[in-house]
Amino acid sequence: MGALVTLELPDDSPVLDLPWIITIGPLSDEDEWEPVVCGPYERPHAIALAEAVVADEELMAVVEPLLSLASADEIRGEIGAARAAAEDEAAEAEDAEVYGDYDELVDVGLNQEEIEERRIEPAEPPTAAEVRAGFVRIAEQLISRAP
Repeated sequence: MGALVTLELPDDSPVLDLPWIITIGPLSDEDEWEPVVCGPYERPHAIALAEAVVADEELMAVVEPLLSLASADEIRGEIGAARAAAEDEAAEAEDAEVYGDYDELVDVGLNQEEIEERRIEPAEPPTAAEVRAGFVRIAEQLISRAP
């Protein structure tokens, strides 16, 4: 059984409409091979495909949005936003060390029974035709964003 990592977003998040990619790599440090990056997909297709791939293998799949930025300035803007967010997170972590962080309690001691309870059966992956239709919709979406 592998692992799937993705963003938890509210139902009305505009990020849900972005193209999504899947990065699949080894789950353990014992395996050393370059991760495989696939996509872009529509989010439901990306999640279903990732679930199907990691369901029976010791793999990790990360499903994340793909920003379709068309200029170096847009990319620099996103880098600046990511750096600012990291600084904010570092400051929050530092505050949590000093004052305690009661908003986010992390359960670090899951036993095997709890792990099995959290296991999600993979959804039926989309057909190749469904994925290709998604590619067309993504291409249309990317073209319509052009200035």
